[in-house]
Amino acid sequence: TQGTILPAPNFNPVMDAQLLGGALQGISCEKDVLIEILTQRCNSQRLMIAEAYRDMYGRDLITDLKENLSHHFKEVMVGLMYPPASYDAHELWHALKGIDTEEKCLIDILASRSNMEIFQMKEAYLMQYNTDLQQDIDSETSGHFRDTLMNLAQGTRMEGYADPSTAAQDAMILWEACQQKTGEHKNMLQMILCNRSHQQLWMVFQEFQNISGQDIVDAINECYDGYFQELLVAIVLCIRDKPSYFAYRLHNAIHDFGFHNKTVIRILIARSEIDLMNIRQQYKERYGKSLFHDIKHFASGHYESALLAICAGDTEDY
Repeated sequence: TQGTILPAPNFNPVMDAQLLGGALQGISCEKDVLIEILTQRCNSQRLMIAEAYRDMYGRDLITDLKENLSHHFKEVMVGLMYPPASYDAHELWHALKGIDTEEKCLIDILASRSNMEIFQMKEAYLMQYNTDLQQDIDSETSGHFRDTLMNLAQGTRMEGYADPSTAAQDAMILWEACQQKTGEHKNMLQMILCNRSHQQLWMVFQEFQNISGQDIVDAINECYDGYFQELLVAIVLCIRDKPSYFAYRLHNAIHDFGFHNKTVIRILIARSEIDLMNIRQQYKERYGKSLFHDIKHFASGHYESALLAICAGDTEDY
């Protein structure tokens, strides 16, 4: 694992639950204690703490966090308490059912998750919201963007299979789809990108370069626009190098939107036990400043402390 959050050694859920109870029940909420505990325990340990907390106080830890905290700091602390699939489901639900559909959130999650992660996320979505994720995508989005999201949400990408003999054919279909841009071509394009294995697509992208003399990302950017184009590019980038994709999304969220808090929080929490170390490394290499530096520059207070604790390290780079 290349995560920044690892299981805490000498872990004692009962003691942690007691400390959290003291921090939350006091006259003023001791936020430093919350950060100290919740950002330094892995997700499975946090779930054990929540169980010990319920046994000890007869109360739900997430409910108490929501009642005692506010704004973005609350989003971070509460977000840490969800199992990964439930957190994805929670983010997708809000992206689909909020005042405005948050297309970039849908793209980030569905373009980057494995078949197993998608399967677990759909189960969590059904359990938490009593509705089907694919039905909600169908009703809240439209056009080829919707079709591609629906395809990804099936979680039927081939795994581990590669056939060099069909790579050139697929590349030719992709190239034609970038030339012709008919509905049928768009369907073929998204079918290939959503269903072929990662190994197969590596070969397809190479063949595409040979046929067209152009990188597939540049070709998609030239030929298509809107969220459909963004989603296709995200799929390609995630297949090539997921940490690099998330470094790019974090940099965008921090610099292009005047710090888009939701995106920063979601990526840090979702990747904290998977590849956040790699994401940090890519960020520094690509943008010259560390992720730690940029968060410190844009966030403040306990919210900043919580994000930096999840991001971990890089202090010397500040």
